[in-house]
Amino acid sequence: MNWILLFEILYMLLVIAVCVRVIYDTQSTTKTLAYLLAVVFLPFIGIIIYFSVGINYRKRKIYSKKIFDDLDQKNEIQKQILKDSDTIFSTGIESLKSYRKLALLILNQTLSPISSNNEVKLLLNGEKKFPKVFEALKDAKNHIHVEYYIFNADIIGCQFIDLLIEKAQEGVKVRFIYDDFGSREIRKKQVARLKAGGVEAFPFYKIKLISLANRLNYRNHRKIIVIDGIVGFVGGINVSDKYINSSEEKNKLYWRDTHLMIQGPAVRTLQYVFMGDWNYCSGTRLIPDNNFFPEDIIPTTKANKIVQMAASGPDSDTPLIKQTLMQCINLAKEEILITTPYFIPGESLLSSLKLAAFSGTKIKILVPGVSDSRLVDFAARSYYGRLLKAGAEIYCYQKGFIHAKTMVVDQQLAIVGTANMDIRSFDLNFEINAIVYDDEIANELRQAFYDDLKFATKIDPQKWKARPTRIQLLEKIAGLLSPLM
Repeated sequence: MNWILLFEILYMLLVIAVCVRVIYDTQSTTKTLAYLLAVVFLPFIGIIIYFSVGINYRKRKIYSKKIFDDLDQKNEIQKQILKDSDTIFSTGIESLKSYRKLALLILNQTLSPISSNNEVKLLLNGEKKFPKVFEALKDAKNHIHVEYYIFNADIIGCQFIDLLIEKAQEGVKVRFIYDDFGSREIRKKQVARLKAGGVEAFPFYKIKLISLANRLNYRNHRKIIVIDGIVGFVGGINVSDKYINSSEEKNKLYWRDTHLMIQGPAVRTLQYVFMGDWNYCSGTRLIPDNNFFPEDIIPTTKANKIVQMAASGPDSDTPLIKQTLMQCINLAKEEILITTPYFIPGESLLSSLKLAAFSGTKIKILVPGVSDSRLVDFAARSYYGRLLKAGAEIYCYQKGFIHAKTMVVDQQLAIVGTANMDIRSFDLNFEINAIVYDDEIANELRQAFYDDLKFATKIDPQKWKARPTRIQLLEKIAGLLSPLM
């Protein structure tokens, strides 16, 4: 009996210690309450959950991605970024003028520059993206930088690898970063083949048994390609056959996604993000020079787009991507169009959407008809009722699975990137979004959104409200767990 009593006392002390750490270490009130409930009411399991997925790595700053050793060089570049951004602001372009506060938010938080003279192409689905990617890779002269969350060893993946090896053997410097969890298919044979072919390849955060859970939790979800510092690709499409829709495969699930091809100064920010990730994971140092950041980028006849990048992750001071989305919503006057495969916005973003809807802004949200995660699907649905009540419209895509991560605001601003509208993308994953301040691209993406609505069903607020009580209860329970997802 004495041993049992001693065990109970030690366990109570452990629970108290963990609760104190949760309160001290967790910034979000919602997450704090969720972890406290888990620790108190789930003996041992709750403690394991917290230490597996709850430690605040943004606060602890375990990720070091330093690029500039020379402080004077860094300060000079920062001054130039601010000067160039002021010059672009002074042009008076309406789409940028309307979103000056958004641009300044990103600029002040991360010094991500506002760049002009870019050519931007919207690439819908893998069948549009990969031919452009392969064409650009074949034209590479100096270097190729590739960074992906999912890179599969299937037909398109092997073609991609063959081309990287071919360019490496031509003398082009090829660097390749893959997420050790998302790209687990290539970790052994294909990575070995890349290295044997002259490609430098590293996992972003190698999975080890001792710290398995945390290394699974903090994922590099970015999809970046940079070629010669001039051409870049960013968006939601990973390297996998499932992203390519072929008319010959009639029974295959249709996969709807969106990507951007960018030529011009905005590629420098993609390069900067890649180099930071590379310096962290490779154990080597890339130093900025004219090869990586060429000054003589020759604009094309279509290079009139203003672009800015928003990147965030556990290494950033704040959840910048969430803040940019909230700022977009707050600045919207007429219409917000959102496409996301995973919709767990959290209370702050939900409040921004509701406020915009109550204020008369038209809000349309496109989500999958059925998610690839039943639990995530239930958690997402726990938010729908409050948005529908506020007047927002929610559509469920039926043609296949919609994986695009996009936003269009007032036919003036377009966002295409890697970040889902969920807590994981805001707080746990390394993500990057491209913001295009341009009417033409915004309207092109807007048209794609409305084309997708042709294959979607609109949720009827009355029918939604009348769902069975047991379903609503399951969704509310899943919603309570959403801060842990």
